[in-house]
Amino acid sequence: MLQDNMKASGRLAIVVKDAEGNVKDTREVDNLVVTAGLDFIASRMGGTTDGVMSHMAIGTGTTAAAAGDTDVETVAGSRVALTSATVTDNTIVYVGDFTVASNTAVTEAGVFNASTAGTMLCRTVFSAVNLTSADSLTITWTVTISAS
Repeated sequence: MLQDNMKASGRLAIVVKDAEGNVKDTREVDNLVVTAGLDFIASRMGGTTDGVMSHMAIGTGTTAAAAGDTDVETVAGSRVALTSATVTDNTIVYVGDFTVASNTAVTEAGVFNASTAGTMLCRTVFSAVNLTSADSLTITWTVTISAS
């Protein structure tokens, strides 16, 4: 019997820089491609007109990512338009750049196809990334579709 198991998985790199551009913090975190994200991938394969992933959000929620999630738990600021989205073979890399207005402990992030509402592709929760109002945050999110 021939069997093929398709899997969508992701990993993000987080980089925090101070006002002078010095790196203050870096880390890598796995993510969860949520049910709505898997449905989105299948619908795009079928040719639907759902918009492509275009925005990223950060938040301060700490509830573990779950398959049924449709948004980050507690949004910090507004979703930002992706700086870039690059496809190479079976991988797409999304980049989002954030600034914050006040001291914030960011603990979650998600990728979406709209600036509000829309569909969430994936979400992750991580230990606090502490930002001050002078810091910038870049998230590079890699999603890979593989046969496993």
